[in-house]
Amino acid sequence: MKVLHTSDWHLGRMFHGAPLLGDQAQALDRVVEVARAAEVDAVLVSGDLYDRAVPPADAVDLLGDVLRRLTELGTRVVAITGNHDSPGRVGSLDPVLRDEVTLRGRFRPDAPVVVPDRAGGPDLVIHPVPYLEPLAARADERARVGRSRPGDAEDPGRSRRATQHQVLAHALDQVRADLAGRGAVRSVVVAHAFAAGAAPSASERELSVGGVDRVPLEVFDGVHYAALGHLHRPQALTERIAYAGSLLPYSFSETAPTSVRLVDLAADGAVTAEVVPLGVGRSVTTLVGRLDELLVDPALAPSEQAWVRARLTDEVLPRHAMARLRDRFPHAVVLEHDAPRGSAAADDIRTRGDEVTDLDLALAFVAERLGRDADEAEVALLARAFDAAAAERRRDGEPLPAPALPAAGPAGAVA
Repeated sequence: MKVLHTSDWHLGRMFHGAPLLGDQAQALDRVVEVARAAEVDAVLVSGDLYDRAVPPADAVDLLGDVLRRLTELGTRVVAITGNHDSPGRVGSLDPVLRDEVTLRGRFRPDAPVVVPDRAGGPDLVIHPVPYLEPLAARADERARVGRSRPGDAEDPGRSRRATQHQVLAHALDQVRADLAGRGAVRSVVVAHAFAAGAAPSASERELSVGGVDRVPLEVFDGVHYAALGHLHRPQALTERIAYAGSLLPYSFSETAPTSVRLVDLAADGAVTAEVVPLGVGRSVTTLVGRLDELLVDPALAPSEQAWVRARLTDEVLPRHAMARLRDRFPHAVVLEHDAPRGSAAADDIRTRGDEVTDLDLALAFVAERLGRDADEAEVALLARAFDAAAAERRRDGEPLPAPALPAAGPAGAVA
């Protein structure tokens, strides 16, 4: 039996202020096309259907349209909520939907989706495990899964707050218990979590501070395939545990082509997977260099249709830099000035122990901003400016400024 694994649609998301719904619609057209061509038995969506708990109306309309088109293919659709979705809003539709679509916002270990094999082989049993927020777990469940010290079993009041790892491990224990009573079946878990050893991207929302809720791969023992969501980079952790990746790139760190996974489960549960590129939507790229070079470099022609982040290395940020960038790269959305930093003069001013004059400070500022020491002409120009200012103050009878204090020493004290 064959399933299509996709994830992290994030419908309604913006990319640095630019709307993405049109690109998302094109990517979903491709998902439907792949599902039709492969004649899959089920489409699995591993969470983050929407980008936020209260999605815009056009994102809701797009989800409804793609679900309708998938079911018209005669395939089952099994989707779960991720950490960006509202379990209540999305999952409230589950009880009234037809059998062809499951939108699971709450974990129900005794209610998997069973897809019969039309050839008479073992059934495909799909357990949807939506994102499990430990703080939202029932008090009795938190007490049960949060025990990890001797004596806690007898005193639930001493139980520590459960982690996502513990809550998900407890859920998979229930999945294995349900499968144990079903005989010979092909088993799939659809889950939204951060598996240990996987590579994140810059656009995922942290599930916990410091990454302490990484889930070890052993959590998914006992199932034939774990269709994971949350991380936006397509990656296989083992032949049977994989992330499909996001529908589109949602940060400049997501340079890998977006794709879906076609997973074939043999009668004995053996897994064969194929990565199918979506090939739609804008790619992302980061350009580094001087503005005048970026505007004429012929090697950058492919970037003219991509989302662009430009890091300009000009000594001084050119005027109207973003407008000039967009003349060639109309989808430039981020501009950073990465001017050269550090020089002998800039470093010297921080460590000197003698008096520092106004001219010294000005030369250090030039060196810090331009990444080089001032040349002879610039030194002479600044010296004349300070001399002229001092002469004007003398003519006006103003007191000259007090001598500058010595520079601070390494410990921050005045030398």
